[in-house]
Amino acid sequence: FIGIHFFSPVEKMPLVEIIVGRKTSTQTIARALDYVAQLKKTPIVVNDSRGFYTSRVFGVFTAEGMKLLEEGVNPALIENVARQAGMPVGPLAVSDEVTLELQYKVLKQTEKDLGAKFMKPVSYDVLHKFVEELRRIGRRGGAGFYDYPPGAPKHLWPGLAGVYPPAAQQPDPEEVRKRLMYIQALETARCVEEGVITDMREADIGSILGFGFAPFTGGTLSYIDGMGLPAFVALCQKLAKKHGPRFAPNRLLKRLAKEGTTFYGRFPPKPPSSAAPPPAASPTW
Repeated sequence: FIGIHFFSPVEKMPLVEIIVGRKTSTQTIARALDYVAQLKKTPIVVNDSRGFYTSRVFGVFTAEGMKLLEEGVNPALIENVARQAGMPVGPLAVSDEVTLELQYKVLKQTEKDLGAKFMKPVSYDVLHKFVEELRRIGRRGGAGFYDYPPGAPKHLWPGLAGVYPPAAQQPDPEEVRKRLMYIQALETARCVEEGVITDMREADIGSILGFGFAPFTGGTLSYIDGMGLPAFVALCQKLAKKHGPRFAPNRLLKRLAKEGTTFYGRFPPKPPSSAAPPPAASPTW
């Protein structure tokens, strides 16, 4: 059994995420890779977890955008800062594209599956309001964070100001940028710690081709490595103190920072082999 995760729109998106289970054979992985090669797509191989790798990181990006909106940050500021940071579209626009309804259904299913262990993401209340109360489910429904008038360009819904009034004092754009970018890099680091990601190159490739993380950075892990882990950890700690524990650096990040190494230094790429490696049963550090 193996998962093959395509990205929408399939005919345009180059990435395919291959999700491996604990008992998936190397032969099955090899067949999946051959299949993806025939389709002329770029594969990455990750271990199974809720949300896999790409959906997990994509989810924290959109959630942070919704949290900013809920806090009273001007929606145009959120969207423009995200694009200026190198993202192809802002978190509100891309949420509309995948639909708010789908994201809300995923959260409700997760809540049902996990029960008492479920922790509400920062986007939960915003999604509930838009899907359950406002009935604005996203682009597919013709209305979400944006309006989609027939024959005219989309535009941010003017009613947003009534639902989440802009705060009198708006944050510095740099603060917004850090929140949107660091949360994605941090979630990738958590995926490495949990053994979802075993090859740092696949994390970087997946972040750029899968959810459009600023290509000039080299990807989410190269973004951290380029900044330096001590600096990244210190900045995350500041964000955690100000905005909550979701920004707290994980144990692996702090360990690598203390060692003075990087993700690529600690987990160097392995030489190519004739068959894909078996999935890691647990992290190897």
